Amino acid sequence: MLAEQVLRAFWPLASIVMAVLAALMLGLQDLVEVELVWAVGALAGLGALVALVHGARRFHWPTRADALARLDETMPERPIQALLDDQAIGAMDGASVILWRAHQARMADKAARAVPVRPDLRLAARDPFALRYSALLALVVALLFGSLWRVASVAELAPGSAMAGQGPTWEGWIEPPRYTGRPTLYLADLSNESVQIPEGSDVTLRFYGEVGQLSLSETTSASGTQVATEPEQSFTAVQSGVLRIDGPGGRMWGLEIVPDNPPSVEIAGIAEAEAGGQMTLPFTASDDYGVVSGEARIELDLAGLDRRHGLLADPDPRDGITVELPMPIAGDRSDFAEDLIEDFSQHPWAHLPVTITLSALDARDQNAFSEPYATKLPARRFFDPLAAAVIEQRRDLLWARANAPRVAQLLRAISHRPEDIFRSETAYLRLRVILRRLETYAQFGLRPEQQAEIAEALWDLAILLEEGTLSDALERLRRAQERLSEAMKNGASDQEIAELMQELREATDDYLRQLQRQAQQDGMEGEQGPQDPNSQSMRMTQDDLQRMMDRIQELMEQGRMAEAQQALQEFQQMMENMRVTQGQGQGGQSEGRRAMEDLAETLRNQQGLSDQAFRDLQEQFNPGAQSGDREGNEGRSGGMGRGESHDGQGGRGQGSDQSGAGEQGEGSLADRQQALREELRRQEQSLPGAGTPEGDAARDALGRAGRAMEGAEEALRGDDLAEAIDQQSEAMEALREGMRSLGEAMAQENQSQPGQGAQDGDMQARNLDPLGRNQGAVGSISTDEGLLQGEDVYRRARELLDEIRRRTGDSDRPKIELDYLKRLLERF
Repeated sequence: MLAEQVLRAFWPLASIVMAVLAALMLGLQDLVEVELVWAVGALAGLGALVALVHGARRFHWPTRADALARLDETMPERPIQALLDDQAIGAMDGASVILWRAHQARMADKAARAVPVRPDLRLAARDPFALRYSALLALVVALLFGSLWRVASVAELAPGSAMAGQGPTWEGWIEPPRYTGRPTLYLADLSNESVQIPEGSDVTLRFYGEVGQLSLSETTSASGTQVATEPEQSFTAVQSGVLRIDGPGGRMWGLEIVPDNPPSVEIAGIAEAEAGGQMTLPFTASDDYGVVSGEARIELDLAGLDRRHGLLADPDPRDGITVELPMPIAGDRSDFAEDLIEDFSQHPWAHLPVTITLSALDARDQNAFSEPYATKLPARRFFDPLAAAVIEQRRDLLWARANAPRVAQLLRAISHRPEDIFRSETAYLRLRVILRRLETYAQFGLRPEQQAEIAEALWDLAILLEEGTLSDALERLRRAQERLSEAMKNGASDQEIAELMQELREATDDYLRQLQRQAQQDGMEGEQGPQDPNSQSMRMTQDDLQRMMDRIQELMEQGRMAEAQQALQEFQQMMENMRVTQGQGQGGQSEGRRAMEDLAETLRNQQGLSDQAFRDLQEQFNPGAQSGDREGNEGRSGGMGRGESHDGQGGRGQGSDQSGAGEQGEGSLADRQQALREELRRQEQSLPGAGTPEGDAARDALGRAGRAMEGAEEALRGDDLAEAIDQQSEAMEALREGMRSLGEAMAQENQSQPGQGAQDGDMQARNLDPLGRNQGAVGSISTDEGLLQGEDVYRRARELLDEIRRRTGDSDRPKIELDYLKRLLERF
């Protein structure tokens, strides 16, 4: 109640005091005329007096009676007042007295349950415009941005101090350069001790009063010691010294200059070029307050140049190369490391000796240079001999226009017998057109724009010769092998070798696909005759080739170039001798192989249907489930999978065509399951090996597979996906068992036929997995043999896991391969 009385009585006085104090702390009295300050001060004093008198009249010290009444107001039936009352009527009546005492006992019980009263400090009804909050906000702002020392200056505005207020005074501040990020320093707030300020800070002072009463003495500017009495002083601090104000109220400060050192920039590694031609030059740069910009200057090193052939002529005047250095987009530029990445492959100085000098600039325009770095200007390397010759002549033409007749003569000599060196007629025709234009221009004097035109045409020709537009996969493979061989001989960088190795892998894959497709076509047309069992043709799987290429790359990474070159030669020989063999005539061997392939295709189709049924079952419980990307599956939104999309379009997915009734197409799962069962029945009728135990076992297994497929079809039509998946799994297991029995029947038949030993050995060799284990019968997906038959099994297992992890981290590999590797890691 006391707090309520104080706030209600004296809030106007407190608001006036807070407003006046905020104005004085912010120094508003120094910004207006002294008369206005006196007038406002008088009004504030009068208002404060009125508020004090009004508050004193309204203030009432709370008593015990007031407290009891306030507490009694908060309870129903006013029990405290009832306890204080006396019985006025019926005091002599015993029954009335008993009733009165019961009433007081009940009121005493209620009074005992009284709780403290919360004070009512709300003043909204008395201060509807929230003037108290405005004054409080002004005081908070003054505390944050003002100074209590400015309140004392109001004493100088008193009438008795009028002369003192007109006396000399001063103000000043030190403003560091903006790029330093340092705050401005107010001299009146600084102590007389030494103050550290950045070099180049601006010092500003203002003197008020009679000129000459105050003077400045400083030793920090560029002019040295000086004494000045002008009303306004400003200078730039460039050296440590003393700043002193002489006169009434004078002060002195010691200023210590923090020097702004120039930036530094250094080349942090060697310049290298990728296979595509981009040069990478690492560098580091640093500065006190951050590097603003930088550039690299590249000059031709004529002293280190071997002036032979086309470089004998005096070069045409050419300015040096200037490129901007990359700066960090975000973060601190005071100390950083970056890479300068530029492509100078088309510049006339490509692969010529140059000197590279880096420079860095800071915000104070201080420039720093690195030590000149001598190197051959990194650029794209051409490994095709003809493309390299064209690039050399292009360099000679850009070196000096006087070389035009010589370049034309050499190019004409190169193309004298095009059938010996040109692989493409298009490239030869382009060269002839360039020659005619060059010879025509040279007759009348080659102009700079004609020089640039011919150089651009020669560059395009060299790219065509190097990369080519060959559609023949074998030619592309040979080209990739030759480029890799040249790169190893010429000491190419690791980045170039890695890119060329990737090109060899892609070319090998294309060649294998086209070779297999051609062999299939030859087999269907019956053009391929019996194979010579004594032929030296080498039959290898794609995994074997990949392991050979991995071995080549490993040798190159270890620097064992001689062994890598030998391995590459062996790889080239194997690729030249490799061919894909097909069935021979219409004998049992060919029929059995075709039957095995058909069954394998049926097994893949059945796996795809099972995968889709499983995803449909998942989506019944989780509608947002996504499908996998297994090759051969037919799921909705199936990623890399094939078949219908899960978007309900019923469209055909992407994938290779599949034979028979199990081919991908439209229709429900039940219809496709029925078509696959009918296809299996057709294959069962033409299955070879009749009359043998193994052949009969294969037919029995396929019969069980057909019955399981029929059960799966019925379950799918009844929308019982769980039962359908079980039946499909049983069908796949029966198919695998049938394929194993058929493989054993084929093996028995091959052993009973003469001349089949070599081919059977080839088949067994092809059945070895990448670890050299026997996979079992044809079509088997597992083996009973251990992972390793040698020693140190655990070490080899760790190596295999490390290799899988390494390949998983290679983002350049195909997505289907990366997904397969991830599944291996999840399983093992």
